[in-house]
Amino acid sequence: MPHITVKHFPRELNEEQKKALADDLCETVKKHFGSKDASLSVALIPVEQERWKEEVYDVEIAPELETLARKPGYSL
Repeated sequence: MPHITVKHFPRELNEEQKKALADDLCETVKKHFGSKDASLSVALIPVEQERWKEEVYDVEIAPELETLARKPGYSL
């Protein structure tokens, strides 16, 4: 399994763009984890920019900085 969650600032993506993004993410995960298509799922979750710090950075990024595979180039 992996389940991939992408939190992002809101952006209008049509269904074709969402599928292309999910397909690209899945290809990368399959390459590195040896996952099968049927085991992968992707969630695209828009978060308003003014709520990013309290909903994402403070809760998911800052507490996990030492374990992140890639750290953000910003701090809040």
